[in-house]
Amino acid sequence: MSNRRQKTLVFALLLTACTVGQTTVPLSTTPAPSLTAGETLPVPSPTTETGPTASPTEITMRLPEDRYREVREVMVARTIESRGVTDAGVLQAMRSVPRHDFVPEAYINQAYEDHPLPIGYGQTISQPYIVAWMTELLDLQPGEKVLEIGTGSGYQAAVLAELAGIEVFTSAIVPELAELAAERLGAPGYSHVATRQGDGYYGWPEHAPYDAIIVTAAPDHLPQPLVAQLTAGGRLVIPIGPPGSYQNLWRFAYENGELRAENMGGVIFVPFTGEGTEGE
Repeated sequence: MSNRRQKTLVFALLLTACTVGQTTVPLSTTPAPSLTAGETLPVPSPTTETGPTASPTEITMRLPEDRYREVREVMVARTIESRGVTDAGVLQAMRSVPRHDFVPEAYINQAYEDHPLPIGYGQTISQPYIVAWMTELLDLQPGEKVLEIGTGSGYQAAVLAELAGIEVFTSAIVPELAELAAERLGAPGYSHVATRQGDGYYGWPEHAPYDAIIVTAAPDHLPQPLVAQLTAGGRLVIPIGPPGSYQNLWRFAYENGELRAENMGGVIFVPFTGEGTEGE
């Protein structure tokens, strides 16, 4: 399959994720999602969005550094806000964080296109819409603490750090990516972000509990150490499914002492790696 068709498939599949019905059910009375095979989802044709005539890529290629904000405004309006993300803090964070600083130089002209980009070591930087959507699903409030599993380039952590009053902890399993992300997140303005290298399957127990946990790689089951590190009202957003196939994005939340689950729809993430995933 060509790169163009692969991008179209991912884009179309993620559009499908926005329209799948949501059902909230208690985990205690509902079977866990089947993780033995990939789910077959209908793949609609990509829609044409209204907006400025120039694409984000075209704008990015012709604007100087100090005008990237205009490109982000286009990105947010055309690919995020128009698809249902409404949280004002999340939208402002997406307008503020310079995604072009988190992608390899070879892909900087694609920094504001709405698709993932490779960052090396078999990992990717997620598409902007997915970053915004998952951040909104966390429902973060000032004063809360969030753990990200799968730092990658550091972009998602930077977006979380833009939210008012949020303390961010982020863990990466790939040493080289952890080091690079730590450098990026060591910049002024990210003093409330803590980074580390380690197996994210086990979370970061030294700083637990967390009000929210976001996972940006897909295990084939729900890691119980992460559930154990949530506060009484904590939320966990995570893709779950077999590697190399479609997965489902799940939102778990404690309500009245019971962990409840919402299936948000189909997505595609890189597989979750580490010894933890092999131990259960």
